[in-house]
Amino acid sequence: MNHSSLAIRPAQAADVAAIFGMIRELAVFEQLEHMMVAKESMLHDSLFGPQPACEAIVGMEGGEVVTFAVFFHNFSTFLCRKGLYLEDLYVRQNARGKGYGKQMLAALAQLAVERDCGRFEWSVLDWNENAINFYKGMGADVMPDWRICRVAGEALAQLAKVNKA
Repeated sequence: MNHSSLAIRPAQAADVAAIFGMIRELAVFEQLEHMMVAKESMLHDSLFGPQPACEAIVGMEGGEVVTFAVFFHNFSTFLCRKGLYLEDLYVRQNARGKGYGKQMLAALAQLAVERDCGRFEWSVLDWNENAINFYKGMGADVMPDWRICRVAGEALAQLAKVNKA
């Protein structure tokens, strides 16, 4: 594997446009572009606003952002420790095959260790066998007994009203 030069650093406000562009590319790849309602300004506020909801790191190749990872802290009641949750990791098509995904995961794992996190976790689409095999090769356990539950949109609004009835 060719390990080209990738400089990994925390995202800066000036990186938002590049990150947002890659989020669009990711939505297309995952065939979920119809679900993308985010705007660049929303991403900026989520990363750099007065109450940031998440953090990001970027990978630079030749002065260009070619990969990003957006993450945040969650919490494990069983461990009684925070964890690092990777929301999205993406490597631009022209930068793939250089080991950048592995380097980004390693940088996040290092961050999780430095922050005394009890675990580092993320989700993967069940049809994405390439990613599943890649993650397993990195030492990840793909949890077959766990499913993501999600309440959004009108269902979220209705659930929020349950105790008010």
